[in-house]
Amino acid sequence: MVHRPTLSAAEWTKKTGVDARASGALGEAYHAVRRLSEDLCEPLETEDLVIQSMPDVSPTRWHLAHTTWFFETFVLSKASPTYRPFHPAFVRLFNSYYNEVGEPFPRSERGLLSRPTVQEIFDYRAYVDEHMHKLLGKLGETAASELAGAIEIGLNHEQQHQELMLTDIKHVLSCNPLYPAYRESSVISGSVVTPLRWVSFGEGLHWVGYGGGGFSYDNERPRHRVFVHRFQLATRLVTNGEFLEFIEDRGYARPKLWLAEGWATVQAQNWKAPLYWEKRDDQWWSFTLAGMRRVDPTEPVCHVSYYEADAFARWAGAWLPFEAAWEVASKAAAPNTNFVEDRHYHPVPADDPTEDHILSQVFGDVWEWTCSPYVGYPGYRVPNGALGEYNGKFMSNQMVLRGGSCATPRTHIRPTYRNFFPPAARWQFTGIRLAREDGSA
Repeated sequence: MVHRPTLSAAEWTKKTGVDARASGALGEAYHAVRRLSEDLCEPLETEDLVIQSMPDVSPTRWHLAHTTWFFETFVLSKASPTYRPFHPAFVRLFNSYYNEVGEPFPRSERGLLSRPTVQEIFDYRAYVDEHMHKLLGKLGETAASELAGAIEIGLNHEQQHQELMLTDIKHVLSCNPLYPAYRESSVISGSVVTPLRWVSFGEGLHWVGYGGGGFSYDNERPRHRVFVHRFQLATRLVTNGEFLEFIEDRGYARPKLWLAEGWATVQAQNWKAPLYWEKRDDQWWSFTLAGMRRVDPTEPVCHVSYYEADAFARWAGAWLPFEAAWEVASKAAAPNTNFVEDRHYHPVPADDPTEDHILSQVFGDVWEWTCSPYVGYPGYRVPNGALGEYNGKFMSNQMVLRGGSCATPRTHIRPTYRNFFPPAARWQFTGIRLAREDGSA
């Protein structure tokens, strides 16, 4: 393997003469985030890092370069007029969609490039990291402290790409008939699935959106009040076993269960089961980042589109929660979590809460589809500058997901976090939590 892990804080101090921890929490966060990206590459061979298996997937090499481009473009180039970019062509090659910065290289063609090499990308990261550590060491002493906001966005941006690195490499490896494992991991199986229970929430006005003093994306603001009707939310996620019942009841063959566009997609794509499921000798198997495994009926169902989640909810006599209701309910969440740091890289069966009013697996395991379209909150304004392209211009034809997944960094998620994908997307770690009318009133 040609890739190398990011240097330790002590190694950076020895090499550059700059203490990587000199700028306090921000400097330590920068080092930790950058190191995790490269740690996630450790199980991969060079050949794995360059493949693009579909237009929505980017090569791992591209993720490593683009997150580096972000710091070079929005931090280093702004901090000093004398900064020299690592390579002038990278300005276009690794620009994703920031048109104010320049014309991006076509997304669907990222996997067609054999150069720059993987080694050159790691050299690029080392070059930018060295300059960033020097800049971070000066924060608070110069005008560079004004760049702290851009650095914080860059760190959260890289955490988003860490999740994409795992979801994308899973799709890449799944296309190989050898079904190679990304990394071996222990299987956590549940013995019994507890019956689905429901937690009731009363109607009323609630504050939603981010209102704290820490970091949040612009699409989580402004904080505002929403009237939420009385509802119930399932205490756990929908399992593979429950989704198998939907399949066996001809769920994919009954158009009345589906939205019109969903049914058209099912027909066009010939969907018969969640992504990565395969039937062998009347037994369902699923490709995971640990290789092929039999489908465990106790695990949360994963890799389903919004269309599939909505059809299942109709079949079950329920619906998907509105995002405001989900956010209100998340306050009743149990502390159990499964994030990327836990190194399962796969949803695990739910622990049975000891109290009926506790919701399990609200954060981690799988992103939960809501029935809410991705639009701006009342009073939302797209921020000025190129970073204003980060969220606002995607507020069309997308659905909101909440809660994070087994591929999400733990420090990246919060109750107000709004993820969004087109309704047909399935390659992300996406699952289902049901909502229904509260009949106790």
